[in-house]
Order: sequence, then structure tokens, then C-alpha cells
Amino acid sequence: MRLISSRIIPFLDTQTLAAGQAREALLRDDCGRFVLYLSDGDPSSAREERIIPLDLREALIWLNEPAQDQGSFWT
Repeated sequence: MRLISSRIIPFLDTQTLAAGQAREALLRDDCGRFVLYLSDGDPSSAREERIIPLDLREALIWLNEPAQDQGSFWT
């Protein structure tokens, strides 16, 4: 796997109103497949992590998302 791009997205927790930072990373394997790794950045043991396979079009959309749309893959 090779890291293509990563970013940190600030957010507010809706239950505690505490500030947090989600992390996203776009990876590409040796076969050319893309994988998006999402982590909510919670240092506790209840961390939420996701791995989402992406096709080329979705990877390009993620790379070119405007700042106000970043984090859209969490929903």
C-alpha cells in the first residue's frame, strides 16, 4: 500500500460538544485499487475506524473535495 494523500478534519462531538480531529487517508495498493481509511481520532478505546474501497472516480472526488465538503465520506 502507498499513501496518496491524508488530511485532518476538525469537528465538534454532538454529544459532548468537545472539539475533535478526524483523520482520513487515501491509499493505493499494488494492483491499483484505492482504499480510504477513516478514523475519528478519539484517543479512547472507543475509536471509530472505517475502511472504504473506492473506484478511481470516487478517489478523484475525494482528492478534489472543497474544504467545506471534506468529511463527506463519513455519512
